[in-house]
Amino acid sequence: MSTAVAPNRTGQVLADLLPVSRVREVALVVGGAALTGLAAQIAVPVPGSPVPVTGQTFAALLVGTTLGVSRGMSALVLYALAGLAGVPWFSNGTSGVSVAFGYIVGMILASAAVGALARRGADRSTLRMAGTMLVGEAIIYAVGVPYLAYAADLSASAAIAAGLTPFLIGDAVKAALAMGVMPTAWKLLKR
Repeated sequence: MSTAVAPNRTGQVLADLLPVSRVREVALVVGGAALTGLAAQIAVPVPGSPVPVTGQTFAALLVGTTLGVSRGMSALVLYALAGLAGVPWFSNGTSGVSVAFGYIVGMILASAAVGALARRGADRSTLRMAGTMLVGEAIIYAVGVPYLAYAADLSASAAIAAGLTPFLIGDAVKAALAMGVMPTAWKLLKR
């Protein structure tokens, strides 16, 4: 049985605009996981780093923002569990635990955070979306860089040099894309 979402837009994320059903919920979560897995295949090696630049973080943050806390986090948990179980959809078609697995854990937490911010309207303006992306990226690095240091037996400064610094420009580009995509989507939907 489907019901329409009430016209009150406060507290909604983009996924809430679709007709409500269990099929929708499952499709959104599986679709979010699949999008993240596909985006992870866009991978560019970074000299001196065991972690490539990927589209994975961008997808994870968009999934969280678009789906909201519970669906976004569920999609990223599904992504992580399937990858741990052997689905080759981590960066470069890998699976299992690697020195970069902390970034995936960070993406789970970041998707929940950006989903919560989106539910409060942070995805509806360019400036607020910039802040939302910065929060998400900070969470990913707060988990990913220390895990990289531990897993690769790097000092804190070496982990920052290999797992944070080379990615800042790419993250700025990803944030700029999201700053345009999400507010534009809401404007097109006149929401």
